[in-house]
Amino acid sequence: MNKIVPISFLFFLIGTVSLFAQAKEDAVLIVKDTVALQEIDPLTPAKAAFYSAILPGLGQAYNKKYWKIPLVYGAIGTSLYFYIDNNKKYRDYRNEYKRRLEGNGIGTGGKYDYLDESRLIAGQKFYQRNRDLSALFVVAFYALNIIDANVDAHLIQFNVNERLSMHPEIYPNDVTFKPNVGLTFNYKF
Repeated sequence: MNKIVPISFLFFLIGTVSLFAQAKEDAVLIVKDTVALQEIDPLTPAKAAFYSAILPGLGQAYNKKYWKIPLVYGAIGTSLYFYIDNNKKYRDYRNEYKRRLEGNGIGTGGKYDYLDESRLIAGQKFYQRNRDLSALFVVAFYALNIIDANVDAHLIQFNVNERLSMHPEIYPNDVTFKPNVGLTFNYKF
């Protein structure tokens, strides 16, 4: 009987050591199975914003969002076109009004001979206001281009994986056993 106790104690120690060894191996496997985190470059958004400030659309190309480049140039180009057109018409109305103030009356070969002076002043104000609004839109779209490149570069580095998920689920009601529809929000640690 004296020999059985040490032998059983020995088997108990060997079993415990092998159990801990297996747990340790499992832990190593779990560590190997985890997803490696991507490197985050904090300067990427600043580079994208800088590139867009230098040349509109270059930040979008840096972020590999090539489909946004025509939108950037379309918005800035359209606003710039309206600025140039309204500025040209404003200058035409202003020059005609100045010509009238110099003593050249209606019917002397001016571009807007059919308009009186009050309409020339109203035309100047109208095209000046539209010109200023178009300039504001050019600046706004230019700034929006820079902001878009910066935000898009931030979102490229945003980690989305399967551990965070939202799934629709149909489950029975506990009382009536009719199906209920709901959303579940799962986060796995």
